[in-house]
Amino acid sequence: MASSCNKGFADSYMILNPEHAHSIEIIRLLFSRNIGHRKFVESHAEGSVEGSFRSRWLIFVSIVLQKLILFVAKPLAMLGSFIEMFINLIALNGGITMIILNFLTGHLVIPDPKSAKYLSCIGNLDPRVKIVDILQREDNKYYVSLAMMASKACYENAAFLKNTITHDWKMEYVAFFDCQNEYQGKATTQVLILLDRYKDRDTYVVAFRGTEPFDADAWCTDLDISWYGIPGVGRMHGGFMKALGLQKNLGWPKEIQRDEKLPPLAYYVVRDILRKGLSENPNAKFILTGHSLGGALAILFPTIMFLHDEKLLIERLEGIYTFGQPRVGDDRYAQFMRHKMKENRVRYCRFVYCNDIVPRLPYDDKDMLFKHFGVCLFFNRRYELKVVEEEPNKNYFSLWCVIPMVLNAILEILRSFTIAYQNGPHYREGWFLFFFRMVGLLIPGLPAHGPQDYINSTLLGSIERHFKED
Repeated sequence: MASSCNKGFADSYMILNPEHAHSIEIIRLLFSRNIGHRKFVESHAEGSVEGSFRSRWLIFVSIVLQKLILFVAKPLAMLGSFIEMFINLIALNGGITMIILNFLTGHLVIPDPKSAKYLSCIGNLDPRVKIVDILQREDNKYYVSLAMMASKACYENAAFLKNTITHDWKMEYVAFFDCQNEYQGKATTQVLILLDRYKDRDTYVVAFRGTEPFDADAWCTDLDISWYGIPGVGRMHGGFMKALGLQKNLGWPKEIQRDEKLPPLAYYVVRDILRKGLSENPNAKFILTGHSLGGALAILFPTIMFLHDEKLLIERLEGIYTFGQPRVGDDRYAQFMRHKMKENRVRYCRFVYCNDIVPRLPYDDKDMLFKHFGVCLFFNRRYELKVVEEEPNKNYFSLWCVIPMVLNAILEILRSFTIAYQNGPHYREGWFLFFFRMVGLLIPGLPAHGPQDYINSTLLGSIERHFKED
């Protein structure tokens, strides 16, 4: 079922609309090869109408999961708020016992979600924020570690970010935005921009927020396997494009006019800040980074830069560092990006820790067509680095890997008790992270996606040798 709103910027597409999917229609999808007759699928691509059972099954799973998550969106958000509030209540009052004592004495500290001391669930998994005391700017891995810390920090609120960046990191807080997703009709994408000044080297760091555990909109973005085929580029993940600022009916125009009362679009607001900052400072460069969904947005951002031939930004882009990034496009897209980054001497490093499930999604097979590209820095449980083209067990779901992954999850739990003794108090793991690691016994690879192991990989892994050689 073609849709005229998409023909202007995409030469092919397959778009899923869960809001139009009803139970009977979803079930019929499994028994009818003609995908184009389904009301919740818009398809305009050679060979996409007559789908194999496997491709129909993947669409079925994507639609069902999105509808399920949207159905529980409000209770999910309430659960997340309760857990965050409870953990912050314990942390701010010094423990459960002190909560009772402070309550009885009238000194109970009530957490404020907008305060500089309030941490998200991600932040409570790993509350480390300091970096300047651990690394020196002359280190080869300094900016990689800064990128990972910024990727973790941008899960927090604006007050926390401003305080951390200015006081703990001694850097300049530039901006933090809640950006609009026009397809979801709300602000769902967050991006942090900071400036690190050092001697004659000024570096803007642009960090995109990843998927928050209790954010239904972000999960729907991840689960949306829609794609758009961009002429001369290839097929790109529709959910990630929408999160970055894809516009209905228009796609990616180079310049836009937008009502200032509306939340900004992520790509355009970041681009405009970089245009201004880089044009006023000939010594400034910038890096792009993100964890999880944020990593996908970090690599899609330069894709649109290349499409628009943003010469100033392309010349000043020093590196792209992503952590636990999912796949974002097909093989043709991967070839386009390889060529552009080689032509413009752009460094792109994709960090993958051990059994992390997210870099292994969406599938890299004949039905899904998604491909990784660029240098993969793969770290095992001991944070030992191996430079590879593709992480082991690239599609995750393999019966042969279940026992080794569960065994690895057990060893990661045991490591929680020893890592501080082996590497110092900076690496001590708290009770909340310990219980999160226990989840790995049921879903190996889920705790491995948390930012804590990516921070440890940049600090304990021998990445300086790779960057020195590079």
